[in-house]
Amino acid sequence: MELDRSLKKNLSLLDERLGIGVSFDIILRQIKVGSKEAALLFLDGFVQDIATQTVVASLMAVEPKDFVPQAIHRLLEKHIPHFETFTIIDFDELVQTVLSGPMILLIDGVREAVAIDVRQYPSRSIEEPELERVTRGSREGFVETGLFNVNLIRRRLRDPGLRFEAFQVGKRSPTDVFVGYIKDIADPELLSEVRRRLNRINVSALPLGSKSLEEYLFGTKRNPFPVVRYTERPDVVAAHLLEGHIVVITDTTPAAMIVPVTAWHFTQHAEDYFNNPVVGTYIRWLRFLAFLTAFLLTPVWLALVQNQRALPPILSFIGPKDKVPLPLFLQFIILEIAIDMTRMAFIHTPSAVASSLGLIAAVLLGEFAVEVGLFVPETILYQAVAALAFFAIPNYEFGMATRLFRLLVLVLTGFFSLWGLAAGVVITLLVMGFTKSLGLPYLWPLVPWHWPSLKRLLFRYPIPTVSRRPPFTRPVDADIKESKGTEHGNPRGQEWSEPQESSSRGSSQRRTRKRARRLGAPPERRGEQRQKGEED
Repeated sequence: MELDRSLKKNLSLLDERLGIGVSFDIILRQIKVGSKEAALLFLDGFVQDIATQTVVASLMAVEPKDFVPQAIHRLLEKHIPHFETFTIIDFDELVQTVLSGPMILLIDGVREAVAIDVRQYPSRSIEEPELERVTRGSREGFVETGLFNVNLIRRRLRDPGLRFEAFQVGKRSPTDVFVGYIKDIADPELLSEVRRRLNRINVSALPLGSKSLEEYLFGTKRNPFPVVRYTERPDVVAAHLLEGHIVVITDTTPAAMIVPVTAWHFTQHAEDYFNNPVVGTYIRWLRFLAFLTAFLLTPVWLALVQNQRALPPILSFIGPKDKVPLPLFLQFIILEIAIDMTRMAFIHTPSAVASSLGLIAAVLLGEFAVEVGLFVPETILYQAVAALAFFAIPNYEFGMATRLFRLLVLVLTGFFSLWGLAAGVVITLLVMGFTKSLGLPYLWPLVPWHWPSLKRLLFRYPIPTVSRRPPFTRPVDADIKESKGTEHGNPRGQEWSEPQESSSRGSSQRRTRKRARRLGAPPERRGEQRQKGEED
């Protein structure tokens, strides 16, 4: 429905739709522009006071002689001192614009409304993310305002190819969603798939921001492993954009979604790159060890205890020496539930009494539980080590999925001993193997095997030695280092390898063909790479 020329009729419809006389925060300010009746409509607290006063003063100073045919055009050209303005004809669009925050100017006798974007959303200050702290590096983290988050990324990445496309998701309450990518790096097919999934979402609102959007985009229902990586650090987003990833930012959510990802993305942290490469490699190995410990420590110990007679003398210390009142696997299950309850209690406990709660939990689960004979000391020890390793996993969602599968393996081990342990591990690997993120295998570069990229995963190479972007994002421009005479548009899917010295044109061609064969690209893609090598 289009706007009417009558200001009175338009205001009547807006009053019925928005409840102007009922909602205290919807402000209607009636003024005269030239000799015409006009009205300003906006949400209280969403507009900048000084900018609004300047616009109102300029409008009230318009002379009747300036209000000639094409009045809106002349107002925008001469009398509205603000950069972000646009016109609206559709009534439904007008309602959604008011609810989004801009100020609306309606003039009697004119069928167009003017939206003046003088918004100033209430927001908290920029702080360091709680879950992604680093010893060195930036202390800036995302906030709830999507535009501010885009600005934080733009500040770090001054690439002319950086794009942020805006979408609105939600019928009753549209939420702004921004898709970020670098035009000459990101794979166009992946980008088209993200656009297609966003456009097909038919929902009334996104009350939980990014989490609601993630479930509509990727449809994850039963599989607990996350298929997107959340980060609150703009420097992490900038690094992933340069690798060819796509970033989805949802307004009202202080985090960005990164796609596509593999399981190994959830074991990486910015801390690796704020240390010396040797130290970063050591930290990365510790994190891998923490993942294995969190997943396998208690099930493996339980399996060894159940087969204690077959253990060599060097492992004779494993297992309780006295008879236990409860089955060991049941003790582990009880401890798992108790630790999760303690974690939930800490989340909902005021900071002033959190220390007291921690002391009570430690006494109840530790000393008293052993003294009354409910648990043996070994189960508490190994469960505590596994819980500590869980918190060393940098991604919360991936850590929780690991804990769920550990429970599965623990139960199977308790009933079927070593066969149950093997079955639980196989089930976990199969679930991970069938999981994909925008078509990317979750266990890449293990499945499918790609040794050069696996080396880059295991070792934190010095940043200047990295010359290729990771091939799993299928970057259009695979080269990280720019050299004189090199053009963009290298074939997608080339290897993410270390730089190699080249002494002849023939050896360069041979390496190009060899890289294509190792990657296992489709025949047509290998043909493109071969042609590229021959042209070189």
